[in-house]
Amino acid sequence: MSNSKVVVITGVSSGIGRVTAEKFAKRGCRVFGTVRSITKAQTIPGVVLVEMDIRDEASVRYGIQVIIAEAKRIDVLVNSAGMTLLGATEETSIAEAQSLFDTNVFGILRTTQAVLPHMREQGSGRIVNISSVLGFLPAPYMGLYSASKHAVEGMSESLDHEVRKFGIRVVLVEPSFTKTNLDLNAPHAASQLPAYDDERSVVSQAIQKNVHKAPAPDGVASTIVDAALGAWKMRRTPKGEASLLAKLRRFMPAGPVGAGIRKTFGLS
Repeated sequence: MSNSKVVVITGVSSGIGRVTAEKFAKRGCRVFGTVRSITKAQTIPGVVLVEMDIRDEASVRYGIQVIIAEAKRIDVLVNSAGMTLLGATEETSIAEAQSLFDTNVFGILRTTQAVLPHMREQGSGRIVNISSVLGFLPAPYMGLYSASKHAVEGMSESLDHEVRKFGIRVVLVEPSFTKTNLDLNAPHAASQLPAYDDERSVVSQAIQKNVHKAPAPDGVASTIVDAALGAWKMRRTPKGEASLLAKLRRFMPAGPVGAGIRKTFGLS
């Protein structure tokens, strides 16, 4: 892929999405970044902001139509927008779980379905879905978030088999803890059961500690750019903890992996 590619990135208001948009622009790409509110969003040099809510199908289709009308094509779609949730599985309401999946899974589905007809017509394209190490590992008190990322992984792998005959490939990027407001300000399940109070508090503190000492989004953003513009590879785990966890999950027995997860989250 050349540096003149048209790139669409969802969720560029802050964090990984914003830094990724900046890096694509510096590479000479024509970048469109989606935000839920143009009036509240800060400008990004070299990036055209497009108002789009990935939870609303009409909004998604209109946003993609606006981009196609201006750029005539879409070479790369980066599904970066997402949300998180902290809480025991038992105390997470169905409504909260549905909201999480509506953004993390169905948001990707809506945007992908809106972009694919254009990629099929042009006979090429790259879709980069931002997953997480929790897409292949469990995390206590993040069961529904982990489930949503597992769903993203399954959907992405299946989609890659379906669209490669059209010259389109799908990539997963799986970050670990990253210093962003998404993790620092993670919402909690509204209904909290006293039986889980002690462990939930320990896990919450462990997450905060890990996020505070985590690297800035630059490394993840660079991995996303490489995944979009470089040679195809189904999974890309940024260097550092994410890459190590991928190797541990693949090669170590389940017992030690589980013990390591509990230690990371402060559980005995």
